[in-house]
Amino acid sequence: MGGVWQQGMTGFHVPTVNKMLEINMDKVVAGRAAVKFFIPLCGKAVDMKWLADLGHSVVGVEISEKAIREFFVESNMSYTEESVPTIPGAKVFRNKEKTVSLYQCDIYSFTSSLEGQFGAVWDRGALVAINPKDREKYAALIHSLMAPGCRFLLDTLLYNPEHYTGPPFFVPNEQVRTLFGSTCDIEPLQEEGVLTEDFKSWGLDSLTEKLHLLVRKS
Repeated sequence: MGGVWQQGMTGFHVPTVNKMLEINMDKVVAGRAAVKFFIPLCGKAVDMKWLADLGHSVVGVEISEKAIREFFVESNMSYTEESVPTIPGAKVFRNKEKTVSLYQCDIYSFTSSLEGQFGAVWDRGALVAINPKDREKYAALIHSLMAPGCRFLLDTLLYNPEHYTGPPFFVPNEQVRTLFGSTCDIEPLQEEGVLTEDFKSWGLDSLTEKLHLLVRKS
């Protein structure tokens, strides 16, 4: 199964680092040290600990406080918890080194005023999980968080939407270009078939996970 399916809105969690991230890590880091990553709808993805262990920093946004607490416990990280003054009801959880900061709030409440802009974005299950009518709002948020030269790894799913309606939702390549092409150069990096018996039972006869690299234009 592709990472998106387990880590999106399907209620599953993968205990290993996303393979597409591992394989393409050099493309997103591009020789930089201590890159600040933004991870939308992060869940408790072990990718975040892996990135921090490599010397990068991570800011994630996740609506589930349970997932955030489980991430820190399962990563053996002690953490602090604070309210976020500018977002009613929101909290931010950080490890003591402050290399991982996870905001428990609605994704659209998050702004660059909280953590500045980012050198990298890793979307491993956000665009495919949100309501399709919110995609332009989501793209605008991501644009606002990307520093000049930011490198954005975007994981999408290709299948026949007449056979299955989602979530995770079908995101055609053309829509990636429509959403992000005006501000980013877009390069396809990798695609692989991830059809399993589970997905055949949903009526799918093909399923492709695709990774795109988007680089913020200067």
